[in-house]
Amino acid sequence: MEGPIQDPYASVAVHAPRPRAQAGRAARIALLVVALFASVGFGALVVAPRLGGPAPAPSSVVVARPSPALLIAIRDLSRLETTEVHVEKVVDLADRQNRLFGLVQATDALLLVAVGHVTIGVDLARIGEGDIAMEPETGVARLTLPAPEVFSTRLDEDETYVYTRSTSLLARRNEQLEGRARKEATAAIEKAALEGNVMARAKAQAERQITALATQLGAKRVEIRWREVGGGGG
Repeated sequence: MEGPIQDPYASVAVHAPRPRAQAGRAARIALLVVALFASVGFGALVVAPRLGGPAPAPSSVVVARPSPALLIAIRDLSRLETTEVHVEKVVDLADRQNRLFGLVQATDALLLVAVGHVTIGVDLARIGEGDIAMEPETGVARLTLPAPEVFSTRLDEDETYVYTRSTSLLARRNEQLEGRARKEATAAIEKAALEGNVMARAKAQAERQITALATQLGAKRVEIRWREVGGGGG
């Protein structure tokens, strides 16, 4: 009779995990987790300043721009009359006429004593935004003004008169002669007014008035340059 059949699995023992092996595995996992968080944290420290950190202070550039108040105030002056010149001129004008087939020359002549006034100034309406700059930090105002010019030339009718008028026997009285004499007197008076240092005086007077105006509007120092005669406006 054969012996009892043995269970082939009876000799296989099922063991529970060893406590030391479990502890080692848990330690390795913990180290991996710590290393992972450490790498993530380091990356955050590197990236954070680029993403959410304070931006570097922007560089500043000071640009001097025209003060609107100063520009408007100067333009409101429009034509700044700085100098008036009083001039006296004597004009001797004759109309020579041929009579009797050119055999006789007749004359209609007059002598005009002319007194006139020439007004010189600066046309401030020609000033553009590029001609005025105001530095808020230093209070310096820089202006470029157009050159002085003649605003008007007029005869003083109360002081201008015909001193003599002579018409020869065969001459015909020229009714346009006095008008021509007055026109020549006006041109001569304007030319005489521009001689000497008249323009220099006009510039000096304009500088005083513009400086006073700019100072009232807050300028601590005023620098004025003059545009060349015939130069374009801004």
